[in-house]
This record gives sequence, structure tokens and C-alpha cells, in this order.
Amino acid sequence: MKNESTADAPFVFTVNYAPSIAQLSVKGRAQVIGEKEEISRMIEEHKQSRPPPVAIIQAVSSIAIAEAILLSKSLGIPPPLPPMGLPPEQVQAQQQQGQRKSEPRYTT
Repeated sequence: MKNESTADAPFVFTVNYAPSIAQLSVKGRAQVIGEKEEISRMIEEHKQSRPPPVAIIQAVSSIAIAEAILLSKSLGIPPPLPPMGLPPEQVQAQQQQGQRKSEPRYTT
């Protein structure tokens, strides 16, 4: 902790591919700035093994996924995003009609 209204939070964001073609890990430190009471409460919750606030998780995840996408592009592997598919209702309708589910494909 740098001062009473700032805290550093180390993180590791890992992407595993299936099939196992690659694994990306983005490591860093998030600097959290806020009111003294807010930071103190967050640190106490961390000491009790509680997860960080959702806003911090979302902020770190957004930055880390963007970095992982850039890394994947430079490595020539698919971006770490779930394949876009049909909505569940359409998948279920196709399965009921006996149509084969199409497999997602990536191109680079």
C-alpha cells in the first residue's frame, strides 16, 4: 500500500486454448485509488479471503483481455474470445429437427 487511499493489486490473467495450441498469461499490478475507508475495507476483505469488488475484476479483465487479443494476433493464434454461435433457442431447434451442429472455425 502506497498511502491510505491507494492499493496495489497483483493479478495474473490466463487464457487456455482447447485443443491445447497455446496458453497466454498476462501478469500485472492494478493500482486502486479511492476513499480511505473504501481502500481499508477492500484490504480487510482481502485478508478474509474475499474476492475483490466486481468493478475491479471487470476493469482488470477488460484491460487484460485486450492485451491478450493483441498478443494472440502477434503470435498468429486465434483471439481468446468464445466462438460466436447461434442463440441457445436456435441450437435447440436445430437439434430437435435433427440438424448437425456446425463447428466454429477460425481463420487468420
